[in-house]
This record gives sequence, C-alpha cells and structure tokens, in this order.
Amino acid sequence: MGLLVVLFIVVPIVELYVIIQVGGLIGVWPTLALLLADAVLGSLLLRHQGRGAWRRFNQALAERRFPGREVADGLMIAIGGTLLLTPGFVTDIFGVLLLLPPTRAIARSLMRAYAARRFVVVGVGGSRGGPTAPRDSAGRPYDFDGTAEEIDEDDPQLPR
Repeated sequence: MGLLVVLFIVVPIVELYVIIQVGGLIGVWPTLALLLADAVLGSLLLRHQGRGAWRRFNQALAERRFPGREVADGLMIAIGGTLLLTPGFVTDIFGVLLLLPPTRAIARSLMRAYAARRFVVVGVGGSRGGPTAPRDSAGRPYDFDGTAEEIDEDDPQLPR
C-alpha cells in the first residue's frame, strides 16, 4: 500500500517540483525541449539495449542454458525505457540507470540478494521413478508427465 502511495502521489509531485525548478532556472521552452530530447534519446537507448538483450536471450536458449540473467536484464530494460518515456527528470535518472549495463549489473545483483533473502528454492532430486523420486502416501512415484487417465467412479478397485 505504501509503495503505491509513493508511486502515484509522491513521485508526480516530486517530478512537477523538479520541472518547475528547472523551468525557473533555464526557462519554459528550454525545459520542454530538454524533456522532449531526453524522451527521444531514451527511446533510442531503449531500442539499442532491448535488441542486445533479445539477442543474448536467444543465444542463451540456443546454448540450452537457463536465461535468468537475460530475463532480468530484459525486465530492467523495459522498466528503464518506461521511466525514460515518462515526462520528468527524476524518473529519467532512474530510467538511464536501468538502461546502462554497469548500473544494470549492480541492480541485478541487488535483486538477486533480495530474492535470496526472500525465497527458498527447493529442488526435487532423483530421476523419474527412481528410489529418490518423490512419492505419494501409498509409496508410488508422482505422475509428473500427466499420463493419468479418468476412471469410472464405480470401479471396485477404488478405495471407499
């Protein structure tokens, strides 16, 4: 709830304040030109970085490896591009930080550390049907492939 208040109320107020201050220093028309120029330059940077991320994503898939880094980069590039296209100087600063590869690497490591504290990864060991495969309460291996089939309710083999 607090994050939404910041995003939808505080950020626009801060953006308007900064735009008014910059407009007071350099004038209205130069401020508008600066906002337009950084939106155009931001869209060009977004296109360039987005193509690179897409290429790296496809390369990871071709190498048959998990594209976790590439997906995180793509997400940060999309967020950074959105921030750059949003009018305002404060959001532009954060957008540029997410579009530049060195600062994106820092943000990625911060996200990884946050996720490591927040989530627990649990793996399923063993091979399908092997001695370490997960089993149901009757001791049978779980049906992972979805090969189950429907049976009649009146089947005498069903437990009652």
